[in-house]
Amino acid sequence: MRIGDFEVGRIGFGAMRLASDGTIWEAPADRESAVALLRRAVELGVKLVDTADAYALGANEELIAEALHPCADDVVIATKGGVARPGPAEWVPLGRPEYLRQQAELSLRRLRREVIDLYYLHRVDPQVPLADQVGALAELRKEGKIRHIGLSEVTVGQVEEARGIAPIAAVQNLYNLTDRTHEAVVDHADRNGIAFVPFFPIAIGDHAKADSPVAAVAAEVGATPAQTALAWLLHRSPHVFPIPGTTSRAHLEENVAAAGLTLTEEQFTRLDRAGR
Repeated sequence: MRIGDFEVGRIGFGAMRLASDGTIWEAPADRESAVALLRRAVELGVKLVDTADAYALGANEELIAEALHPCADDVVIATKGGVARPGPAEWVPLGRPEYLRQQAELSLRRLRREVIDLYYLHRVDPQVPLADQVGALAELRKEGKIRHIGLSEVTVGQVEEARGIAPIAAVQNLYNLTDRTHEAVVDHADRNGIAFVPFFPIAIGDHAKADSPVAAVAAEVGATPAQTALAWLLHRSPHVFPIPGTTSRAHLEENVAAAGLTLTEEQFTRLDRAGR
C-alpha cells in the first residue's frame, strides 16, 4: 500500500516512546539499545518510521538519523512540526508560518536528509488561520524540502479545508479498537485515498482480559490480543497504517507480525462491537 507515492508496509514504527521518561522530554538513557531497536524494525521490513521535532526536543529525530542514515534510504521518515515544548509537561500548538519553516529546516538537519518524506502539522494552532499553517507547508513542498504533507488530530472539516490549499497525503489521529472518536475521519480518508495513521493503536485495556472478545478472537487466530487489535485496524480500511511504538524487541517483532494475520468478517464484526 502507498502513502503518497511511497510504497510502505501496513505496520510502521512510532518512535515517540524511545525516550527516557514518560513526558517524552529526554533522549533514551540506553541509546545503544534504542538504535538497535530501530535497525531491527527495518530488518523486519518496517518502511515507515514516525517521529516529531517535539519528541525529546529533537533528540528523537537525531536518534533515527544515527540508526538509519544512510543505510535505510528506502524507509519513509515522517516527522511533525507545530508544537512547542516550553517544559516537560507542556505541549503548546504553535502554527505561525515562520515557526513551521524554522522547525522543518531543523528537522532536515537532524534527520540528515535533503527532503522530509512526510511532514505533519503536529496540531492545528487555533490562534493562526489553518490556511496560513497549511500554506507554509505547501511552500516548503514547492521548494522541495518536504515531499508530502500530513495533518494530525484533525476533523473532517479541517482535512477538507487543508485539501483546498495543498494535497494531503496522510492524517494521523488517535484511534484504536476502544477509542472511535475519529471514526468519521477514518471513513473520509478511506473514501479519498488518504492514508490514516492511528497513533496509540493498541490501547485495548480491559478488552484484553482472558474472558474478553479480543482474547477469544486472538485464540482463534493464534495471536496475542495486541496483534488482534492491530489486525482489526488493518481490516478496518486498506488505507490504515498503524504505528505501534515500543522499547521492547519482543513487542516490536510481535507488532510487525500482526500484518500477517487475517480476520474473517465475523471476527472483525465481533471485535468491532466489543470495542464500542
